Amino acid sequence: MEHQIVKRGYVSTDAKDFHAKSIPTLKKAAEEVYWMLNRGYPIKSLSTFIGNHYLLSERQRLALARSVSSQTALLSRKKREIQGTLSGKTVFIDGFNQIITLEVALSDGTLLHCMDGTIRDLAGLRGTYRLIDKTTQAIKMIGAQLQQLQISQAVFYLDSPVSNSGRLKQEILTILQHYPFTTQVHLTDNADVVLETLPNVITSDAIILDHCQSWVNLNYPLIQQQLPSVTCLQITPDIGIFSFDSAHTDEK
Repeated sequence: MEHQIVKRGYVSTDAKDFHAKSIPTLKKAAEEVYWMLNRGYPIKSLSTFIGNHYLLSERQRLALARSVSSQTALLSRKKREIQGTLSGKTVFIDGFNQIITLEVALSDGTLLHCMDGTIRDLAGLRGTYRLIDKTTQAIKMIGAQLQQLQISQAVFYLDSPVSNSGRLKQEILTILQHYPFTTQVHLTDNADVVLETLPNVITSDAIILDHCQSWVNLNYPLIQQQLPSVTCLQITPDIGIFSFDSAHTDEK
């Protein structure tokens, strides 16, 4: 079955919101968010307060909230990040989180290179999802990256209340059956709650990253290797905890 051609996460106003002329303001706002996060202020209040001060759009405020993390959170995530081989291990994957980001990348949508080294998008799930023409390619990209990591098993978790989660499950199983690792896909009421308790978690969800036993930054090297022309916006201060590839991260 052919899926509808869709630009996942595409919003026409992004060309203006994240134009090169807007970057200095966004970087200054991000520095202030980071400073106040480190003093205990909540990110939701900060994105509103600082967003109002700089007259930022809703998309720009969302970019701040998703890009910036406190130093405490960054150090904790860095300590639990797995680097290198995962030979023979089982990984647990935040399915919608990873697939949607790649669909956005394949749609040339806005991507953020965040302070913790992850790549995040600005697409909102909000309980609805449909398979598009980029879904199959996104799953194949994940499969190729997992094969390169030499894992023995991939276990995907999908939120069952989200529309078409069952169809996505079948798509994942059908495509990844041809790869040299076993694949399971579990539909659950709340994937975050499950993933927060596990090791070897593949996600860019900040809440999961703050609680899981260990995690793998899959989409960043994947996009580097398989989609080298894709631009990831970096508006945050580089404080040296996570390394950044300046050749791949740029301003739009």
